[in-house]
Amino acid sequence: MSTANTGLSRRATLYASFASVAGWAFDLFDLFILLYVASTVGDLIFPVASPTLSLAAVYASFAVSVLLRPAGAAIFGAVADRNGRKQTMVIVLAGVGLSTAAMGVVPTYEAAGIAAPLLFLALRLVQGVFVGGVVAATHTLGTESVGQRWRGLMSGLIGGGGAGIGAALASGVFILVSAIFPGEQFNVWGWRVMFFAGLMAALISFLVLRGVEESPLWKAQQQTPGPKTRFTDLARGGRGGLLVLNLVLVSGAGSQYYLTSGFLPTLLGKVSGVAQSAQGTILLVSSLGVIVAAVAAGELSEHFGRRRTMLVIGSFNLVALPLLVWLITSTDPASTGLIMFYASALAFFANAAYAPVLVFLNERYPTALRGRGTAICWNLGFMVGGLMPSFVNLASPELADVPGRLMVFLFVMVLVFVVAGVLSPETRGAMNAEETEERAVQPAAE
Repeated sequence: MSTANTGLSRRATLYASFASVAGWAFDLFDLFILLYVASTVGDLIFPVASPTLSLAAVYASFAVSVLLRPAGAAIFGAVADRNGRKQTMVIVLAGVGLSTAAMGVVPTYEAAGIAAPLLFLALRLVQGVFVGGVVAATHTLGTESVGQRWRGLMSGLIGGGGAGIGAALASGVFILVSAIFPGEQFNVWGWRVMFFAGLMAALISFLVLRGVEESPLWKAQQQTPGPKTRFTDLARGGRGGLLVLNLVLVSGAGSQYYLTSGFLPTLLGKVSGVAQSAQGTILLVSSLGVIVAAVAAGELSEHFGRRRTMLVIGSFNLVALPLLVWLITSTDPASTGLIMFYASALAFFANAAYAPVLVFLNERYPTALRGRGTAICWNLGFMVGGLMPSFVNLASPELADVPGRLMVFLFVMVLVFVVAGVLSPETRGAMNAEETEERAVQPAAE
């Protein structure tokens, strides 16, 4: 991996890249845990008569966490731009891991009454703030620490690959915990152990503190004289329209993710009736496919441009994603091999579409605003996407209605993504141009 234009050694570059990918993966692992235990949490903490309403309540708790991410983006985005990416990453990773683990000690509704869902929701709010801040660090440190040639690949590896790794880890933990706590034991202890596994994110924060070097672009920007940037600068100087367009694009991208990979556990378990023993394997395989898709699409964006890559894959997804949902839900649940193929294809194409989005956002903002700009756009956009599963459940009176509603939501949100892509400019190379300008104004070394 080339280190040209970064000033970092190869080892430091690889360590920063690993920390960014691992940090985002473990944060998404902590989020995925709820998706894997949604049915159990719904029964134990949000018990209602209707199964769809119980699921809607669980996904609403997920949405509540998503709603707080923009606040975390604003708080920790400013910290990342002012104090550095590394310091921010340590704080937010520790916060996510500890808040997730705390969910494992929440009492059931039967034991604590209304206090149970309220406590669970409060922890989801705390987690959402920290996850919102993670983006400001992981989504900038990695791309700022590699040369231009590798930024597309790094975008896919962190944004989509990190999601795939996090989902794969969650699937692996789910398979292991389900084996250790089978059947009714899972409803007693298994789901709690799943949340305790979130402490791995806190462990990563200490590794980051010990071994990662600060972003070279951020350090160079700190040495360059210039006025202080404010949060309001994101909407000043002609950036208001840019901000809105970025938000629309990421909303379409985030919706593709949450309506496919994020909805698969429910689609397989509650809607299609796939055996629990097979669900973990299907989700694990589809998660591995996500990693391949994201890295490949990110690399393609370095050769063909961010805009063209997003448009081609997005246009294909207009037809492919709704079709694959129909194929999954109309296939005999005993045909696990076929369902695995369809589920893997669904996750593959949906995640490939947004693989270049991370570096696209990085390239839309200068270094002094990159942490805030990337974090705000990513979190607000994925906030919209994170609400979509709840809307699908609420729009479905019966479980049998879910596939049709899901297909409609997918088509509309992919169309939003494509239209925003058409209206967006090409950004490839923008960060490289900024590096050249910064070096030109820095004083010569004595």
